[in-house]
Amino acid sequence: MTSYYDYCKICVMLKKKTNKNQIILGSFAAAFSVVVLAGLVADKHLAMASAASEKTTEVTGEVLNIQIDEALGEDDLSDGAVTETVDMIEATEASSEEVIEEVLPYTVTAYETPLVMYASDTVNVRSGAGTDYDKLGRITWGSELQVIGVTDNNWYEISYGDGAGFISGDYVTSELPSVPYLFVGDSRTVQLENAVGTTDKAYVAKVGEGYSWFKNTALSEIQEYAGNGTTMIINFGVNDLANASKYISLINSYIDVWDAAGVTVYYSSVTPVGNCNTVSNAQIESFNAKLQAELDPRIKWIDSYSYLTQTGFSTPDGLHYDKTTYKNLYSYYMSVVATDV
Repeated sequence: MTSYYDYCKICVMLKKKTNKNQIILGSFAAAFSVVVLAGLVADKHLAMASAASEKTTEVTGEVLNIQIDEALGEDDLSDGAVTETVDMIEATEASSEEVIEEVLPYTVTAYETPLVMYASDTVNVRSGAGTDYDKLGRITWGSELQVIGVTDNNWYEISYGDGAGFISGDYVTSELPSVPYLFVGDSRTVQLENAVGTTDKAYVAKVGEGYSWFKNTALSEIQEYAGNGTTMIINFGVNDLANASKYISLINSYIDVWDAAGVTVYYSSVTPVGNCNTVSNAQIESFNAKLQAELDPRIKWIDSYSYLTQTGFSTPDGLHYDKTTYKNLYSYYMSVVATDV
């Protein structure tokens, strides 16, 4: 049987135990409260930071103004201070850029007033004063040029399109030049013109004509085209092969005039025929041999007869040629002239 004393002792022990448990529970509750409170505080800070970020995004200009006010103060934001700051930024940017200037292998002396000059041949226009520069285009013989400068390596700067270009001084003259190539003859020369065109070339020719027309008409027309630097190619005879001696006498009598004027004269042999009832190749060969032997040595001979005989030709009527043959004949003329230069 438990005594009163023992009962009191037990009560005291139970009370102490209860108090201890209460202390432990209290401590745990306090710790939990701290953790919860810390989380709430953190969430609040995150929410505030997010709100601040959104506000900053919406009023970026205002935030910048506030930051400038804090850094400089209102008195420092005068127009002079802002201008000075911008000038400093621009000066810094300019000083950081490297200025690269192209060093040209030639110098250009500009004319105060453009000069009117002419192209003495069909020539390339280039982006610089030299053949290594890009081609901008071509100018034909006799074209009027607006020359705005000259280089120290004999090139001319000209107005070209919306800008400028350069032409070699070897192809520029101060006076309207004589035509580079002049072809004189009969119907075969007329058809040569139809096949190859007239760029930097002129023609004095008429269908069905020979010695009389050459003497009475063509000689005066030649003076209108031929001049210093002209290459003249004569091709008469197929219509009047019996007049070989007359052709020789007439041409030899004019060679002094042409030579003094700077005209280079060629005589192209009468070229072969196909099935032709009026002319034979034997007659043509005899005519050619006489002229080649008796023309003045200053008159250069082009053996067109041998060229077409060897390479072939196409003739629709036995006397005249197709365009391909005329183009080939023209190319042969140019190859002979180029060899003689």
